[in-house]
Amino acid sequence: MIKAKKKFGQNFLKDESILQKIIQAMPNDNTMVVEIGPGLGDLTEKLLQRCERVTAFEIDLELCNYLKDKFSDELGQKRLELVCDDILEQWGETSLYSEKYNLIANLPYYIATNLILKALDDKKCQSIIVMVQKEVAVKFSSTVGDKTYSGLSILADSISEAELLFDVGAECFDPPPKVTSAVLKLTKFKNYEDLFESQKDLDQFKSFLKAAFAAPRKVLIKNLGQIVQKEELIREFENLEIPVNFRPHQLSSEKYHLLFKNLK
Repeated sequence: MIKAKKKFGQNFLKDESILQKIIQAMPNDNTMVVEIGPGLGDLTEKLLQRCERVTAFEIDLELCNYLKDKFSDELGQKRLELVCDDILEQWGETSLYSEKYNLIANLPYYIATNLILKALDDKKCQSIIVMVQKEVAVKFSSTVGDKTYSGLSILADSISEAELLFDVGAECFDPPPKVTSAVLKLTKFKNYEDLFESQKDLDQFKSFLKAAFAAPRKVLIKNLGQIVQKEELIREFENLEIPVNFRPHQLSSEKYHLLFKNLK
């Protein structure tokens, strides 16, 4: 029997009802499916029942050999492609895959945020369904006014419709993690690229958000004062009717975009 390895952050999902709920949340289309971290292949099996083609990335070579045996027929039929490598090394500068795809994953907590950001950046990726630590799912799906609203929330809201679908208790895994998990769904807007002039523009917006939330309890204008002249900030806050005592979590993503554009 294969045991979960701590160095890979493995926790195998064993709850059949959760697997079914993840499958039901998938987009109803014929887009290629990419799975990260198939583990013992329980979700992979259900994906192959629903989808024409699946590509799975698995870093654990022991699991890869197990999956090759389990899905030998599907691999032979080329319905399943199994890539035995670190997903971060496979992800190119612009895209993970050569065609449009929907991403589905049970992500190790230590790389979850990084991988979600890469998928949001990837123009080939159309939607993202990931099981992550609930704290991470909340950060991406929070709305303006929430104490957990952050730069990640604004970025997700700019590019996609973000939904925290449901919680997954520790008892649903083997071994059980020490935290509650949640399934997050991000469905990309078809015209999200229109918001940004280029990749450089998007990268600058990310840096702008990082500065805005550098000290979440401080007022926004003070945080942005580290990168923009105070006089210019006061002028633009007045122009956009933003109260000078607003904290970062109180400003909508639309106003963040306008402020960024005007300050550029």
